[in-house]
Amino acid sequence: MLSTIRIVLVQTFHPGNIGATARAMKTMGLSDLVLVNPRSFPDEEAERLAAGATDVLNTARVVTSLDEAVNDCVQVVGASARLRSLPLPHFDEPDDMAQSVIRNAHEAPVALVFGRERSGLTNDEIRCCTHQVSIPANPEYGILNLSQAVQILAYEVHRAWRKQAESGFTYQRPLDATPPSREQFGHFQDHLARLMQQSGFLTQPHARTEEQLQALFARAQPSRKELSLLRGLLSAFEAHLPTK
Repeated sequence: MLSTIRIVLVQTFHPGNIGATARAMKTMGLSDLVLVNPRSFPDEEAERLAAGATDVLNTARVVTSLDEAVNDCVQVVGASARLRSLPLPHFDEPDDMAQSVIRNAHEAPVALVFGRERSGLTNDEIRCCTHQVSIPANPEYGILNLSQAVQILAYEVHRAWRKQAESGFTYQRPLDATPPSREQFGHFQDHLARLMQQSGFLTQPHARTEEQLQALFARAQPSRKELSLLRGLLSAFEAHLPTK
């Protein structure tokens, strides 16, 4: 089940951080690493700091966008400072995040996303996520190295998985409650945006309105079946709009 938990690094500048991340992952039983536009990869410095975790590096995938990295995931957790302007569901404690990730990883891939060393994730990248998580730290100096942040969250995920394995408890989710992938959710958002324009609800671009609706549905966390019902409702409305 740990094989369905993905670590995604966005535009990593220092290749050594990629190697150190691979090492952090392997110590916690994780193996799925995806790199979004790294500055340099493959790289000797990454191999050096992987310290025996070169198998994780050798199977790492390089993609050109965060969407491509997480489209098949049913949960995408962005590691960042809490952004009040983007009211996605937020985990204040990494252990709460880990329990949620372990539940969802039984169904399909999930992803933990980490941004650039200096600037983290952009607002647009956070919008690709379903949740946010922050690592509580010294408010006067809450700066973590990228691989340290990966190590902390990977440890919490491994601990949650280990507790489940030791208890013998397995999460059982009804098939009709399976979360949608990010690709499926994106199709719904595109459909909703198109209908809002066609219906005259939006007469000009209203990014804030679309952001608020996106956050609303992200908090609601509809299942695939519920999302399909919503798509059907939108299609029914769309069919009654006058053609131009």
